[in-house]
Amino acid sequence: MLSRRWFLASAASAAVAGTCEPAASASGEFDIAIIGAGAAGIAAARRCAPHARTTVLEASDRVGGRCTTDTANFGVPFDRGAQVLVTPEANPIVPLVRNSGLDIYPASPSQRVRIARRYARTGELEDYLGATVRASRAIADAARKGDAAAAGALPKDLGDWQNIVEFTLGPFACGRDLADLSTVDLGRAAEHDNGLLCRQGLGTLIKRLADGLPVQLSSPVSKIDWSERNKIELVTAGGRVYARAVIVTVSTGVLSAGKIAFDPELPKHHLDALSRLPLGSRDRIAFELPGNPLGLAPDEMVFEKAQSNHTAAIVGNVYGTPLCTVEIGGKFAGELAAAGEPAMTAFALDWLTGLYGSDFRKAVGRTLATRWNHHPWTLGAMSAAVPGGAWARAALAEPVHDRIFFAGEATHETLWGTVGGAWATGERAADAVLRKLGRTGEASAEATRPAKTSRRRR
Repeated sequence: MLSRRWFLASAASAAVAGTCEPAASASGEFDIAIIGAGAAGIAAARRCAPHARTTVLEASDRVGGRCTTDTANFGVPFDRGAQVLVTPEANPIVPLVRNSGLDIYPASPSQRVRIARRYARTGELEDYLGATVRASRAIADAARKGDAAAAGALPKDLGDWQNIVEFTLGPFACGRDLADLSTVDLGRAAEHDNGLLCRQGLGTLIKRLADGLPVQLSSPVSKIDWSERNKIELVTAGGRVYARAVIVTVSTGVLSAGKIAFDPELPKHHLDALSRLPLGSRDRIAFELPGNPLGLAPDEMVFEKAQSNHTAAIVGNVYGTPLCTVEIGGKFAGELAAAGEPAMTAFALDWLTGLYGSDFRKAVGRTLATRWNHHPWTLGAMSAAVPGGAWARAALAEPVHDRIFFAGEATHETLWGTVGGAWATGERAADAVLRKLGRTGEASAEATRPAKTSRRRR
């Protein structure tokens, strides 16, 4: 199983006036207003800005959304959210960053399983991989018969591999337990067999792609009034913005929480779609471990043959640095995050002690844990369709009266939960808006072409 964690800006976009800075006043009139400066918002702005008066309204004080690199806490890049560019052969970001000057390299294929205080032997690894493949095929088969809970599709003979298989396919990959996941949504997801890493951090890369765009930071939108025929009014913290069309790229968590009011209310079809695409819990606990006391290769991943759902994965020596991260997901991760960062750190230390002994503890330096469920402008990690809700992605992507357009990872039917998927939907929405306005934007075949729909597990 591979993680869902797994990069020259165009001259026209780079030439657009404006910088990412706090807005003294976000008022003004535009052709297109884009809400959110995550991957989808940046992609949409790069497409729209050369052809129409465009503004990007970002609620937080930075760009990137759920893709952000922290260099302050450890002195080395630490990606708090998305970390990998998956499916590089079809990823729309990859052609933009090949010559970016950043260190882009293939993700390590190395992956091991820890059984108590030792690593799994070759035969045991084959058993684990076989169990994972059978489980994936069973979910795909069930998806062809109807949209139900993925947990109910699992083979009955997984034995003591059950917990690790459920973790890798559900909480680790999707941020939700299999009991809360749609078989159809999971079966459609594009394979994540390989990926690219950025040594300076994926958030650093995404931020660079936003250079020169007309982004107004610290400008949360509280209301979208689309009651008038010829203009849409957006109420922001810095003033009122008027636009002919709006692209909304904020998370389904923020939309479902009602942080942006719509007047008139969104159509019931869209509201129903939002309710079926909740954000899952996916967090990362980082440890500074100089000297590599766990003996892991750079970016090497280790899973546990778990005895319960209180499990995690390890990524060692991230980007070749002394950082080790413990990856948690699903309901258990949500409960830990709700308990606070000290509880998350305590779990990770105790869990690592059970696998490697306590000697490594004396090497632990600084620590840090993400809590995406409690980030005010995100309220979760990645979208995951509930059983029976796979239809919601396409439904949410439908324009509202050709005036309000939605983009973001939640609206991609095969690359949901990925930065590449979010980017593609931003380009797709931008192309639709430009066509509606009669502007000269050219549709991207790569942005609208469906990705492969098989999911291959490693």
